[in-house]
Amino acid sequence: MNKKDVVQAIHEKVGFSKRETAAIVDKTIELIKTALAEGDSIMISAFGKFSVRERKAQKGRNPKTGETMTLPPRKVITFKVSRGLKERINATHRLQDTRKAVF
Repeated sequence: MNKKDVVQAIHEKVGFSKRETAAIVDKTIELIKTALAEGDSIMISAFGKFSVRERKAQKGRNPKTGETMTLPPRKVITFKVSRGLKERINATHRLQDTRKAVF
């Protein structure tokens, strides 16, 4: 599913015009990006938590030359799924696995 699909699904459920729906989706994504760039966490109830964390410097290797190098510390975005969403995903997969075993 991509952004266009998200806009279409919201448009069909809510009834706003596609242009209004696209603007809302764009603004929501922009707010999330801005908060993460500022180092804030984003907690969306029943979905999960986006947060920024610092990775330490680590040793790496240039695959072309085989030369070892030190990769500098950097910030990465992490996502921790909520318990409710995790249970929903696992229940869906368990149901699919059961169907495959039976049929």
